[in-house]
Order: sequence, then C-alpha cells, then structure tokens
Amino acid sequence: MRDFLHIAIKIERIADRQYGHVTRQQLLELEVPSQTIVNWARTRRLIRVHAGVYAVGHQQHTGIARAAAAVLACGPGAVLSHDSAAALWSVREWPRLPETTTALHRRRRGIRSHRTATLATRDVRKHRNIRVTSPARTVLDIQPRLTDAQLIRAVNDLRLAKHMRPTELQRLLQASSRAQALIDPSQNATRSPMEDRFLAFCTEHHLPTPILNAQLLGFEVDALFPEEMVIVELDSWTHHREHATFESDRKRDAVAGEHGFLTVRITWDRLTRCEDEEAARLHRTLERRRRQQNGGS
Repeated sequence: MRDFLHIAIKIERIADRQYGHVTRQQLLELEVPSQTIVNWARTRRLIRVHAGVYAVGHQQHTGIARAAAAVLACGPGAVLSHDSAAALWSVREWPRLPETTTALHRRRRGIRSHRTATLATRDVRKHRNIRVTSPARTVLDIQPRLTDAQLIRAVNDLRLAKHMRPTELQRLLQASSRAQALIDPSQNATRSPMEDRFLAFCTEHHLPTPILNAQLLGFEVDALFPEEMVIVELDSWTHHREHATFESDRKRDAVAGEHGFLTVRITWDRLTRCEDEEAARLHRTLERRRRQQNGGS
C-alpha cells in the first residue's frame, strides 16, 4: 500500500507539471507494470488522449492542456508551433487542432504535425513548462497566415510582453524581408492597431516619423514630434470613456502646454475616414511650429 501511495504521489506531481497528463513511458519509469496501465485505462483512472499519453483522473479541455498533451504525444524532440505556439505566447487564439513541429514525421490523430530539418537550438524555448518555438520562429512560421496588420500587431505584442527582446527581433528581421519592411526596430513597440495605423499614415502622407510612446515630463505620450514640440494623442472612445482617464489626459495636456508643447488629438474616424484632410492639417501644424521654433511668424 505504501509503495502504491508513493507512486500515486509521483504520478500526480508529473501530471501537475504537464497540465493533467502523463505518458506511458513516464509510468514505466516509475515501475508501473504494463498490465496495471491497461487496467487503469480500462477503469478510467487514466484516460487515453493520444497514443501513449493519458489524462489523469479526468480529461482536460483547455487549449493549453490540449497543447501540452500534443507535445507529449509527438515525442521528446517535439515543440509546440505555428498558431498553437502563437497562442501560448498570447498573440493568437488557440486553434481547433494543436500544432507541433518535429524533426521526424509524427502523424497523430487530432494533432496538426509539421516536419522540419531547420529547428535550431535557438528556435526552441520552454514557456509555461511547454517546449515551444521561440517568438521569432513562431512569427516566421505563421506569417503566411497573417495580414500585414496582424503581423505588425503580433510582433509588437511580443515586444511589449518582453518575449521578443532586441536580439530576437533582429533575428526575425534578418530572416523575413516582409517583417523588415513593416517593423522599425528603432521605434518603441506600438500598443494598439491605432498606433500601427498612425505610423503608416505618417509614411503614406510624407510626414516626419514620430517617436511613439515617448516619455515626456513624467508622462507617456502616444506620439511625439520632438523638433516641432508637437504631441499627438490618438483618442479612442474605448480607452477614454472612463472619467479618471479623461482627467489624467487633460492634466498631461496642461503640463505639456506649460512647457511649450502643443497637443493635437486625432480620433480613429478622422485617421481613417478623413485621412487626407487630417494629413494636410498636421502638415500645416508641424510647418507652423517649425517656423515658430526658428523665430518666424
């Protein structure tokens, strides 16, 4: 009885690390006899999820648990990849079928498995106790599935979460000409699709490139044109409908004004539906400020 309880505790600890799962090989290494494994599966103490992978006690249905089971099913060299990796890094939704990548061909029912010969050590991480492709490799794998806007957002969300450090970002840009054309590594990571759109808006309308999410006078501003001392705040109803946020923004505008900065507020509708008019207005504002800075009228 004591030996059985000791083994049961070990199985529980393994399952806790693996989102409720244990492999047949792990059970054998704990000296659980093959016939006992068969009996436990018959009595549903173990629930078969994939060949050689069991849920302990009850089946797990969360995306991350299904992902963990898929990696276990595909063997020691397998990693979570593609949309499943992106979901683990919190930049995509969990796909219907978990996706893995291995150096060997591992066809498993209920798993979308990819084979590769180019998975280097630097392409593999362990995140939330699951082997997974690195952020850069994940983006490279899924970029054919993404629009430009989605690709920009995925990269910047990874940067904001500190998953994609500068070295990792450079690795991505070196491997993807498409990402290189869309992402400026010298720019702070954008925080929203509206900021993404504003950067593109500045490029399309030949405006100077602003500094996004710049620190100024103890505040963070959405976009700063430092030469002209112009701040652009990108207003959305979702973000600004709370009273505290509204008041904080007005305090920031007042402090900036005391120090000679002009704040311009642009809404999503004006940025997308009246962009030519908005671009012309911003051009005039920046030109007027440049003249003022140079002592002109």
